[in-house]
Amino acid sequence: MKGSRPAPTTVDEYIAGFPLEVQDVLRRVRDVTRKAAPDAREVISYRMPALKQNSIIVYFAAFKSHIGLYPPVRGDTSIEKAIAPYAGEKGNLRFPLNRPIPYDLIARITELRVRQDQAAANSKRSRSSS
Repeated sequence: MKGSRPAPTTVDEYIAGFPLEVQDVLRRVRDVTRKAAPDAREVISYRMPALKQNSIIVYFAAFKSHIGLYPPVRGDTSIEKAIAPYAGEKGNLRFPLNRPIPYDLIARITELRVRQDQAAANSKRSRSSS
């Protein structure tokens, strides 16, 4: 739901820009992702809330009829099967607002992305110390 309003500078500002029922969903997505990535910090990137550890773990955003979750998820077959019904273009996920949001799946995705982020950071450190 973009328009001519100024870009949000905090996640709270971002969430406040939506109708109350969407705010509730965004707050729950925020809570679920923060619990799954407790060491990550909240940032606004590309005008969307994101969690960042070594790099971005996940972005989430509200649209007219869905919640988007980015980036594409790869590397865990069971999660890849579970997200198939929600896959949008380029592998990004779309959770329709008129259906129950799979918060447990969002938590699993975030946990996977945390592990992947940590592995990439460890790999980068070991290459740079070689």
